[in-house]
Amino acid sequence: MKAIITFLTILICLQMSAQTQISGIVSDDKGKAVTGANVFIEGTYDGDITDENGAFLFTTTESGVQILTVNAILYESQQIAVTPEDLQPVTIILKKAGNALDEVVITAGTFETGDKSRAAVLKPLDIVTTAGSAGNIIAALQTLPGTQMAADDGRLFVRGGEANETQTFIDGVRVAQPYGAQVNNMPTRGRFSPFLFSGISFSTGGYGAEFGDALSSVLLLNTINEPEEDATDISLMTVGLGIGHTKKWDRRSLSINLSYTDLEPYHLAVPQNVYWNRAFRSLSGEAVFRQKFEDGLLKIYAAFDASKFDFNQQRIDLPKSRINLNNDNFYLNSTYSGYIGGNWNISGGLSYGYSNNDIDIDANNLSNDEHAVHAKVKLIKKFSGKVRLTAGVEHFQTRFAEGYQQPQNDNVTANFNSAITAAFVETDISIVGNLAGRIGLRASYNDLLNESNISPRMSLGYQINKHHQLSIAYGDYAQAPDNDVLKYSDSYSIKNQKSEHYIVNHQFSISKRLLRTEIYYKKYADLITFAASESAFANGLSNGGYGFAKGVDVFWRDNKSITNVEYWLSYSYIDTKRKYRDFPVEATPNFAAKHTLSAVGKYWINSLRSQLSVTNSFASGRPFHDPNKAGYLQSKTRAYNNLSLSWAYLLTAQKILYFSVSNVLGSENVFNYEYSATPNESGQLSRRAINQTADRFFFVGFFWTISNDKTNNQLKNL
Repeated sequence: MKAIITFLTILICLQMSAQTQISGIVSDDKGKAVTGANVFIEGTYDGDITDENGAFLFTTTESGVQILTVNAILYESQQIAVTPEDLQPVTIILKKAGNALDEVVITAGTFETGDKSRAAVLKPLDIVTTAGSAGNIIAALQTLPGTQMAADDGRLFVRGGEANETQTFIDGVRVAQPYGAQVNNMPTRGRFSPFLFSGISFSTGGYGAEFGDALSSVLLLNTINEPEEDATDISLMTVGLGIGHTKKWDRRSLSINLSYTDLEPYHLAVPQNVYWNRAFRSLSGEAVFRQKFEDGLLKIYAAFDASKFDFNQQRIDLPKSRINLNNDNFYLNSTYSGYIGGNWNISGGLSYGYSNNDIDIDANNLSNDEHAVHAKVKLIKKFSGKVRLTAGVEHFQTRFAEGYQQPQNDNVTANFNSAITAAFVETDISIVGNLAGRIGLRASYNDLLNESNISPRMSLGYQINKHHQLSIAYGDYAQAPDNDVLKYSDSYSIKNQKSEHYIVNHQFSISKRLLRTEIYYKKYADLITFAASESAFANGLSNGGYGFAKGVDVFWRDNKSITNVEYWLSYSYIDTKRKYRDFPVEATPNFAAKHTLSAVGKYWINSLRSQLSVTNSFASGRPFHDPNKAGYLQSKTRAYNNLSLSWAYLLTAQKILYFSVSNVLGSENVFNYEYSATPNESGQLSRRAINQTADRFFFVGFFWTISNDKTNNQLKNL
């Protein structure tokens, strides 16, 4: 729920500074217009992409001497010093590049946000203004191809992989607990506020040697380097309230936010499909400190979250089971990046994550604690316009302990302490003007599993012409089993799970339109299996599993064809099967729908100072096991459909009213079925559908920013 607050806070945090218009023409040395060039103020997202005539036009709140950067495929980048408030329309002439690394952007498997990235498919604010996302980064990413619409879980499922096969990083340092607390059939959310991040890179496969211990995907979140000005933000919502303050000095800044969420009043007004004893409530806060040095930047981010809820979980054969959950989480991230001379750059960081779950299940109690540390150092050396070398080392340390207590029984405990040490090296090389490659190698050692892994990675990008690019990627990946398995590592000889990625990507872009098509094949080996029984993981753990995933992803975005309208369409087809966990045969897992389709549209209405956003998500039926039929996971649920709307309205310069509703049509989406253990009178096992927790979700919020400049806003730029 914190993410809802921050989603809407960003709309009013967009500071009200005086804006200056910057315009001009980009051409080559023969006077020919350069189409598709990125023109932007360095260190900001203020910029534009040139049209067919090479023209650009954008506004900025920056003042004083700034660096205007111009990038274009097949041309040398150019940087010029400008003073925005005094700048007249400017003509920028680019030279044809010889061999430069940034001529070709390897896009296989990677989606990026940020107007400065030629691989970008979403703007930064798209993450928080997509209808139905409710400010949740994860929900917004689920409108991209390659992901599953796991509305009953809330986490990222990517290309046939489970949610724990995706790792999350903030400024290159891992987040061990990226999601809120979760219990069976209750969806969770991402923990982090969207407004913290200036750019997001979401890799659906084929990622480089820098990132490991992830079988399917990595999510890279990059925090904002510097706020614009002092500001105080106040949020009043149907689900809670929040307050935040940012103070900016010459070379440092501090932002502090505090929020409280309580769904009890909302549940009293809107019917729910869950038997709540006490609705979800949480207290959360975060602080971000930034310090600029002459040749570097230090960022320290800390966040806490204390949440709890109590409900009765329905079961088909048994009385309702009462579940009372308390979760406490703390995350600290400290990073530094800077220049050390001789074309060398250094970056590194340290993170610590703590999570405690205390769950009462009727008269029983389950509690666990996780402490996770990640330390990392990375060096980058650019030898010329043709070669760039990246090398680094990192260490992961995790301590986990769990206890299960039943009345009049001994406490059952399970725990582990693991350390993973890794080194990586990667070389980017421009082979010819329109061909670039990346070759990497990652080596790691897991002391708990007593296992070493060597993982090669490679990718290649070929620029066919200024509108078309082809990329391919290959990589070997290894990941330790999750905590529920590792806690039994003393009793079983288990090892890392493995995957191989093969990806071919074609990208076409012209005049603010983008089409991406990607085909992939993923092979799994050494997946965790166990014997089917009530004791589940504690019975016969081994690495006897295997599987595959193959498919095609298509993404189309159009920001130009319709005035004041931008939209994107995502389609995914996947064929995937696995033999893992307690599966008796190789089968398509329950979370994988063969076809998924998302349509997202945003319409800016000038006369009403408003933005209307519409999202429709569709997925074909998901597999489920019907014990009344022969076979395993042989049946399909009905198709999933969710139409969501949102409306952002600017009341005054610094006051915003926001309204949203998800699942407008009230579609009765079914995610799975629970079956009775005993036959009924007709000899069949009765079943109960597992549905969404509520037919619809309504949200109304009022947001107020207090800052020095009270006259302007960027709502029109959403």
